[in-house]
Amino acid sequence: MTETRSTESVDAIVIGAGFSGIYMVHRLRTLGLTVQGFEAGDGVGGTWFWNRYPGARCDVISMEYAYTFSPELIEEWNWTERYPSQPEILRYLNFAADRLDVKPSFRFKTRVVSAWFDDATDQWVTTTDSGAVTRSKYLVTAVGCLSTSMTPDFPGLSEYAGEVYHTADWPEGGVDFAGKRVGVIGTGSSGVQVIPLVAEQAAHLTVFQRTPAFSLACGNRQLTDDEVRAFKDNIDDHKARSYASGTGQYTDTLEESALDHTPEQRQAIYEERWGRHRAIDLIACYPDLFANRDANETIAEFFRGKIRETITDPELAERLSPRTYPLGAKRITLDTNYYQTYNRDDVDLVSLREQPLETFTATGIRTGGVDHELDAVVLATGFDAITGPLLNMDIRGRGGRSLQDKWADGPTTYLGIAVDEFPNMFMLTGPGSPNVLTNVVCAIEQHVEWTGDFIADIERRGTSCVEPTAEAARTWTDDAADLAKDTLYPEGESWYTGVNIPGKPRVIMSYVGGLDVYRQTCDEVAADGYRGFVSA
Repeated sequence: MTETRSTESVDAIVIGAGFSGIYMVHRLRTLGLTVQGFEAGDGVGGTWFWNRYPGARCDVISMEYAYTFSPELIEEWNWTERYPSQPEILRYLNFAADRLDVKPSFRFKTRVVSAWFDDATDQWVTTTDSGAVTRSKYLVTAVGCLSTSMTPDFPGLSEYAGEVYHTADWPEGGVDFAGKRVGVIGTGSSGVQVIPLVAEQAAHLTVFQRTPAFSLACGNRQLTDDEVRAFKDNIDDHKARSYASGTGQYTDTLEESALDHTPEQRQAIYEERWGRHRAIDLIACYPDLFANRDANETIAEFFRGKIRETITDPELAERLSPRTYPLGAKRITLDTNYYQTYNRDDVDLVSLREQPLETFTATGIRTGGVDHELDAVVLATGFDAITGPLLNMDIRGRGGRSLQDKWADGPTTYLGIAVDEFPNMFMLTGPGSPNVLTNVVCAIEQHVEWTGDFIADIERRGTSCVEPTAEAARTWTDDAADLAKDTLYPEGESWYTGVNIPGKPRVIMSYVGGLDVYRQTCDEVAADGYRGFVSA
């Protein structure tokens, strides 16, 4: 690889300007390092910059889905809703970026296409889509877990003459579906949020369901001033409880197995938890719901009962009821009036398991020999999650070894943060870390702070570069896989395991041992002189 343009040099490069990129740039600057950030969007926000579809909303309570490292950010920002919408989250991230003054450190509308490690100089050489080249000692990927959208290779899609939109790349000005026949493909988290609002606009909506979802009514509402004030006044208690939890979201888990209670006792507990409108309160109410399939079936059937209560047509309710995977093995979605939408006369459901999608036509979609005439199609088809955003770039380590080749059989990492043969490269919420199985902002703060402390230690020691040993990376990856085998996650056909991407290795890409255990392990590694890493 050659450098054909003038080259800039900085101490660190940060790729991405979402929650992790904003905080990482701030942290590195407090260490006195020079930093260059790159962001493909024309502003901060990460996944919340691109996912502007109607109904886009976080499934973590707003006051908990925020930075806790800065007393000023906590005190100066007031959330308005219990579950924040995309516009409010984007306003918050702009507020945080302005308050921390990190925007000048980013180059926006700039996509990193490659980063390679120069063995001769122990530096990273990063090239953007404009051809600009930057050298740095450190490379930090803050690209997010859900930032590379997935569009299946649908037959005939290029021949379709109508409008096509993807929820992960929604037009900034919005879309007017009034008077149109609209199809939505996908009923995951994005689908269950966008479907009710599209139904309110469209002349007719056809939902093409690949796999039914377990969805919980979020019961969203405005926050009261007293709630906001009480949270701020008790922020230390909140932080302590989130640090001690496996998901960054505290809940009161019972000590008994779900199978130790009678059906009547379980029903009462599930009903009370359902009314809390928080997924963690349900899926973690018994300690064995993620490990014992029989225990899991008790709560899965409870969810299916809620679907039957809502849908007026029993056959339709059954088609909307998941039966092929345990509850929680695919992401539990939060919605507003999702199931109620199917009671409308102008909404139809097509199960692609019963009527497979044959092809797009010039005027719509053909399934099971039936043509559906459509003026517009919304693809709520999800993401190439966790590894996709990293492998979307040409990242090469020692000797030109590509990350794509390194991970051909699945990602191997140490702590989900570093990769052997890729010195001074740190991944925030990378594969092998708790990432999407947590309140990700809690995971991000832990990663940024641990990485920042490690870089500070490297600088103090005057070390040129560090990387994990191959043995440390393999042991961590194998141990994490063994932990996952003791859960129900492997039974889910989802982006958790990568099976939504043709040819992608099937592995659990998240550390399932809990954020609390993970945090303790990382702290022990640091206290032991960053055990598992070697210096050049």
